[in-house]
Amino acid sequence: MTIEAAVTIEAADQELPLPAPARRLRPGFRWALVVAAVAWFAGLFGAFVGTRLAEDERGPARTASTLGLVRAEPRTDPLPEMDVYAAAATVAPSVVSIHAVSETGELVGRSSGTGVVLTPDGEILTNAHVVNGAAAVNVRVAGETEPRAATVVALDESRDLALLRIDADRLQAATFADPADIRVGDEVVAVGYALDLDGDPTVTAGIVSALGRTSADDTMALKGLIQTDAPISSGNSGGPLVNSLGEVVGIVTFVALADIGTTANSLGFAISNAELLPTVEMLRASVGSGPPAAGYLGVGLRERTDGGSGALVSEVQPDSPAEAAGLEVGDAIVAFGGEAVSGAAGLKAVIRDHEPGDEVVIDVRRDGQALTVTATLVTRPAD
Repeated sequence: MTIEAAVTIEAADQELPLPAPARRLRPGFRWALVVAAVAWFAGLFGAFVGTRLAEDERGPARTASTLGLVRAEPRTDPLPEMDVYAAAATVAPSVVSIHAVSETGELVGRSSGTGVVLTPDGEILTNAHVVNGAAAVNVRVAGETEPRAATVVALDESRDLALLRIDADRLQAATFADPADIRVGDEVVAVGYALDLDGDPTVTAGIVSALGRTSADDTMALKGLIQTDAPISSGNSGGPLVNSLGEVVGIVTFVALADIGTTANSLGFAISNAELLPTVEMLRASVGSGPPAAGYLGVGLRERTDGGSGALVSEVQPDSPAEAAGLEVGDAIVAFGGEAVSGAAGLKAVIRDHEPGDEVVIDVRRDGQALTVTATLVTRPAD
């Protein structure tokens, strides 16, 4: 104990060296460190908040999908007898409701339609007239209660088709029948959000009444249309017309309406796979650049009234390919580029499907005589 105490006291009595005084920072340097630290933490916080906001507000892709469409192999056996429930149930998960809002000044317009899921990652096909000019588009997926924001990534008004994208990765894509696997008399089912009624889509049944119909107005020219007597209503636009296997054979587009001096009864029309499948690929390729330039002949057209097929030339534009080819007012164009012409609408669509620079052979009836002329199409002049 004594030894330990002596050692302790001795140690305590020793003069220990004083610690070196801390180096004092200049005031300006100290403030610089404070500012740098605050900026560093602010940057981290901003990055965190920005990431969370980006995740919370992530919008749909603005590019076309790179996934392929689901296409059925050509059939060798006849279609099975139609089971409406089974056909509708097969395609139902791939049918979506579309709502579009347009704004013109203080006026706000709303429209509704239907769409078909093309790919699991959110690519959807609908009619151009459903979403054309929309300021905002929402899509509600089957089985969900809340809509998803959609982007119109490509649109072709002349073919009345548009591609949308929504933020998704597990959607059920529809299966498209081989374009040749459709016949007059086939039983078909139309599925769509008719009249924007509450709940699930409306299902109607009918047959393929005719093939190869045409239609045109000031903005579009359609050919290869499927005519069906399956009841079609507003809101069905963009929805699928399916066969007994639940495979899409076309996209419902419009219904014929009665007019002064005419009646219409169960005449609905759908864009066939033969037309829409190539258009989907064209729309994908056009994202960011717009639809490709269409061919231009330079004629005015009207329907024949003598019961013959083809389209009558009602006008020939000066300095146009039509004038250079020698076409005249009154000529009946019955074939264009080797494709038979059934009417003015069909001819407009055939001309549009060619590209500027294409040289085409045109079969004409003039004063009861058959003749052939050749025209080189150009780009349509600006209106």
